[in-house]
This record gives sequence, structure tokens and C-alpha cells, in this order.
Amino acid sequence: MTPHNHAPKDAYAETVLLPGDPLRAKWVAETFLEDAKLVNSVRNCLGYTGTYKGKKVSVQATGMGQPSLAIYVHELINIYGAKNFIRIGTCGGLNKKVKVRDVVLGVAASTDSAMNVGTFGRYHYAPHADFDLLRKAADLADTREMKFHAGGIVSSDVFYVEGGAKGYQPLLDHDILAVEMEAAALYTLAAKYNRKAIAICTMTDCLITGDEIDADARQSSLEDMATLSLDLAASI
Repeated sequence: MTPHNHAPKDAYAETVLLPGDPLRAKWVAETFLEDAKLVNSVRNCLGYTGTYKGKKVSVQATGMGQPSLAIYVHELINIYGAKNFIRIGTCGGLNKKVKVRDVVLGVAASTDSAMNVGTFGRYHYAPHADFDLLRKAADLADTREMKFHAGGIVSSDVFYVEGGAKGYQPLLDHDILAVEMEAAALYTLAAKYNRKAIAICTMTDCLITGDEIDADARQSSLEDMATLSLDLAASI
């Protein structure tokens, strides 16, 4: 047990889905997992374990932002022995070729965070997804005829960036696909501890065009992302 997690050591599966939103964790567990059990509720960052297509799978909310995610992933690795991590969340589009409802597979994650400065010093570390998970996710998306993009994303510590899309201009100039708030920390921790990780996000609003999806479309899009991620979890 930790200040953030009261689950027993054997409570989590080797593969954990990581939504930021606790209610999304609850929705995934109750909608898709069989025999889902609540294993953590400290600070209402809900965690569940159940089975999907016969495979033991967990889903743990991480809260918003890289510092919060880093706490949960560090503990899932070092205390609970988790090995595979699939971030599931929404993202903002930074590229016109990415349309609302499209899935984005984060190949690598740039960041404006200073979390790694003390570790890497003068080096600009480039955290990236596990290739095996990335390839499987892309194959599964192709099989489902799901519109997806694989490429660079950015994990920002700032939600309301000054200037909107123009605040990301250097990244737009270098073909970054989308912005979210957690993947870079996830990929860095996975690399440090020799674990596998991937961020699978649904683009719900485009910072370039202003397009966004309504509540009903958002729900169905998140279902597509959730089942893709769970099928990936079942294949590991």
C-alpha cells in the first residue's frame, strides 16, 4: 500500500490501461471487463481489475498531467509488477490531416515539461512508444478499418496555451500530430524500467480548424478507442 494506492500487491494485471479520468476508468471496467473488481479508490483515482476475452486486464486512472501519471506508473511498476501500459485518452489536433474521431498512435512524445532536466542534463531525451505494441495496435486498427495516424505527439504541462494553435507553431512546423498531457512521462518511465508502453488517443477537437465532436460522437469514438486498446491488451 502507498499514499496513493491501497490495493494488495497481486491486485493488478501485467497489462494496465491508463485513462486520466477516474470515471472513464469506471466506464471501461463496467462496460467491457468481466468480473471487474475495484482495487483502488484512494483520492478517487479509481483502479479496477477484470478479464477481457479471457485475459486479465487492469484499468487505473492517473489524473491529469505528467506528475500525476508518473506517481501511478512508478508504483504500478515498482510495487505491483505491471509490465505493459496503454494510455487511453483524448487529444487536441495539431495537424489538418488528423480529423475529429481519428485515432492517434503516439510514436514519440515531445514535451514542454522540465521533469527530465535533472536526469538528462544537456541531452534532449526522446521518449517513444514500444515498437511491438505500436505495430500490433496499427495492425488491429487496420483490421477494424479504423482511421488512425501514427506519429509524433506532444505532452504539454499547460492546457490553456497562450495563442492557441500558434503557441505550438514550432511543433506544427515539424509535423506533430496532436497534443495531450501524459505520454512523455509514461514513455520515459517505461524506458527506465524496461517496460512496454503506448499512448492511444482519440482526437476530439482540432486546434487548427476549430472542429470538435459532440457528446454522442465523443462517446462512440471513445468506445472505438477502448475496444482497440483492450484488444491490444488481450494480444500481449
